[in-house]
Amino acid sequence: MKFLKFAILFFVVITITATKPSKSTEKLNFLFIIADDLNCALGAYGDSLAITPNIDKLANEGLIFDNAHVQYPLCGPSRVSLMTGLYPDQTKSKKLRLYVRQTIPNVITLGQKFRMENYHSIRVGKIYHYHNPRDIGTAGHDDSYTWDQTFNPFGRDKLEEHKLKGLKPILDGGTLSWLEAEGTGEEQTDGIGATQTMDFLDKFAESGENFFLAFGLYRPHVPFVAPKEYFNMYDVNDFRVPQSSNDYLKTIPKPAAISVRAKKEQVDLDPELSKKIKHAYYATTSFMDSQVGRVLDKLKETGLDKNTIVVFTSDHGYHMGEHGHWQKQTLYNEATRVPLIFAGPNVKKNNKPIEDPVELVDLYPTIMDMLEMKTPKFVSGKSLVSYMKNSKKPVRKSSLTELQVNRNNIKAQGYSIKTKRYRLTQWQYDGNLSYELYDHKFDNQELNNLTNHADYIKIKDSLSIVLKQRVLEANKVPVNLGKQIDNAKPWFEPKRIIPRSKSK
Repeated sequence: MKFLKFAILFFVVITITATKPSKSTEKLNFLFIIADDLNCALGAYGDSLAITPNIDKLANEGLIFDNAHVQYPLCGPSRVSLMTGLYPDQTKSKKLRLYVRQTIPNVITLGQKFRMENYHSIRVGKIYHYHNPRDIGTAGHDDSYTWDQTFNPFGRDKLEEHKLKGLKPILDGGTLSWLEAEGTGEEQTDGIGATQTMDFLDKFAESGENFFLAFGLYRPHVPFVAPKEYFNMYDVNDFRVPQSSNDYLKTIPKPAAISVRAKKEQVDLDPELSKKIKHAYYATTSFMDSQVGRVLDKLKETGLDKNTIVVFTSDHGYHMGEHGHWQKQTLYNEATRVPLIFAGPNVKKNNKPIEDPVELVDLYPTIMDMLEMKTPKFVSGKSLVSYMKNSKKPVRKSSLTELQVNRNNIKAQGYSIKTKRYRLTQWQYDGNLSYELYDHKFDNQELNNLTNHADYIKIKDSLSIVLKQRVLEANKVPVNLGKQIDNAKPWFEPKRIIPRSKSK
């Protein structure tokens, strides 16, 4: 009996000791920060107008990827892709209003993998798809298996939607709209999200528990809302918006032309109004940067910066009038290219940005390698850890993005690869193939389609072979993924509109 009591006591002591968080853990933590609809209009990426000191500082302290691209330039599909390390052809998720497990029910998401490794996985704000701004304050299309805790901020911007100005009398999450807000940044949704993220950092600094902390911002997605002080940082007259003629549309395939003329109210905007809208986007980006800065300052204040890796990115890019288009859903650089910055332990600072093409599906295996975790076999991305060690060998030679266009009686499938120098895009519709080819050495705005140029025939032919192979690889059935469900129906949601705007 004495032996039994001793055995029970020993078991209890060992169990308590094993489960109690250690304040001197050697495992690294991970802080994942993702903006919504952010292009590369950042100082760190060479934008001379952008005022983004906090993100610029992060880039200066770490490693910046200058040629990073998403796999689908639309919020829902892109976020499912990066959180699973799979291509949209593998996730079967290419629409909004789809939960990740509607199409791949057995997947182990990035945050779920952290939970399996005894990390505390937390979401603050938007990581999976939300209708922004409609779903602010809710869980959106979240995945409960991914997180231990979640927090859905709801700020003054939601309460003051009736004050918004925009291009239509009735606004929605796809309409260009803006507001110079009263009050402080801490009252805005992203300010509240930043405060909550900071609170979590304080708690982890005290407990010593290992964490995967994902802070998803809602800006600079429309509506472009920021306190007036951020608008006052800029002179609206410094902004210029490129013009695009209908003659240009004749040089590109029909699906491409449709993609850059999808929203009629945003075509041929008055130049002065265009400058005002661009000014609002930059002001909102500066506000977003300020909230990122608050979180990074808290990380350093707690001392957690010494054992926490930080990554900053966006779910896709954003047109600001380029090609005559605003917003996303094209296969041009403005929509596919995103900022990607790593910083922290085991990340060797590189004085020059990485110009090799990389993809957001590469985040999952990179994070696993950095933390010495085993990457699930189904993951299709490639680890970028070699760049953290100053390797000069490219991990990839091209990045792949796809887009479906279904409008104006044309249903098309587009695939695009971006290499270090070229972009080749293939469109399939009406049983035919058509192409776009751009040489970034001479045309980084992608306005001169070289598909039929005699000097580029061999380049087009060779890149076509690469593109075909990339598409085949992106369609492979992943090992150990489980079910892939085609044609899952997006959840029906009664339409909810933003209150009527009183003036433009």
